[in-house]
Amino acid sequence: MPPKSRFTRLDAFTKTVEDARIRTTSGGIVTIASLLIVLYLVWGEWSDYRRIIVHPELIVDKGRGERMEIHLNVTFPRIPCELLTLDVMDVSGEQQTGVKHGIRKIQLAPVHAGGRPIDARSLDLHADEPAAHLDPAYCGECYGPPAPASAVKPGCCQTCEEVREAYAAVSWAFGKGEGVEQCKREHYSEKLEAQRDQGCRIEGGFRVNKVIGNFHIAPGRSFSNGMMHVHDLNNYMDPSQGSHTFTHTIHHLRFGPQLPDDLTKRMGGKTMEWTSHHLNPLDNTSQSTDDAAFNYMYFVKVVSTSYYPLGRQLRQGSIDQGDSSDLVAIGQHGLGQDGSLETHQYSVTSHKRSLKGGSDSQEGHKERLHAMGGIPGVFFSYDISPMKVINREERTKSFTGFLTGVAAVIGGTLTVAAAIDRAFYEGAARIKKLHQG
Repeated sequence: MPPKSRFTRLDAFTKTVEDARIRTTSGGIVTIASLLIVLYLVWGEWSDYRRIIVHPELIVDKGRGERMEIHLNVTFPRIPCELLTLDVMDVSGEQQTGVKHGIRKIQLAPVHAGGRPIDARSLDLHADEPAAHLDPAYCGECYGPPAPASAVKPGCCQTCEEVREAYAAVSWAFGKGEGVEQCKREHYSEKLEAQRDQGCRIEGGFRVNKVIGNFHIAPGRSFSNGMMHVHDLNNYMDPSQGSHTFTHTIHHLRFGPQLPDDLTKRMGGKTMEWTSHHLNPLDNTSQSTDDAAFNYMYFVKVVSTSYYPLGRQLRQGSIDQGDSSDLVAIGQHGLGQDGSLETHQYSVTSHKRSLKGGSDSQEGHKERLHAMGGIPGVFFSYDISPMKVINREERTKSFTGFLTGVAAVIGGTLTVAAAIDRAFYEGAARIKKLHQG
């Protein structure tokens, strides 16, 4: 017999000889049941380890010189595209008048004809074909104001559109272009008349500074008169042009990119808290009025929101800063190559009023009075929150926690199983003694 090691007295796991062991049927049943329970609980630990949750954090937004994208899809069933202008301005003094880049205007049939979209080939009211056959020496008159900087031929107004731009530059109303040779040649008045009963859908995206500002959709060409931003309302308010109103439906409005569908599917569907954090409250909002001089205002509070996939580390600032954001195509701003997403959530309150003034007695609020004057249209005033929400993918536990859980499951289950087996064995032995006695 080999000599005992000095570690023998430290053995906490004493053994019994095989002849001293007793195997029972109940012990076999308890063993099988305990193994099944261990497998079930270990699988639960593994599923819990593999489960990904979204952990929200709130920090101070330290980004500077950033830009953000605004995407919209709005239908105006009772005003033609030719009369609608999209303008953007902010507290930094930057103005974007008559925004066209990234924006599509889709003409709609009259409401009584179903309001269906008209073929895209008819969307351009100011086609370039009429100017193509002009005499190379021809120099169109601008009828008072200087030629616009964007004129095809410097110092000349070759098209009706260039005359309109020249008028807008000096803050002159244009109307239907009566007496303007270029507009007569292009049949501007006739085309405007043909669109009288049509509607319009404006869709697309544009980029703005990430500061307090507003964008609005209003009738007529816009221009600045002193310190005031005004619109040429002649054609809109002309009774001969029909009863135009700013009845509208906001199909979609968002600030920044939308959560991709593949990411939604990977997270398990639309009921996951990742997607429920990001909603656009103005989607599918409708407003109706029969008053042409009516104004709708939406006051939006924008909160920067970041989504970081599993394993992605937080970086200071945003994905795109400064002028580099302008190098990214519309619709791609805020999308990181590592799967991260820089976007915005928002809350909104709304207000509407007639520009004729008066009270809201028809709505049951006689005490509520409105001032007279203003520009008819739909206005969105947005403010930027100084806080930022970060939603980060995380596992519910670490791998070390998973191993600890597995050890606890195995040890706890076998300990309880041993106690149950011991109880069955001793119970059976006592019952056997009672019968023998």
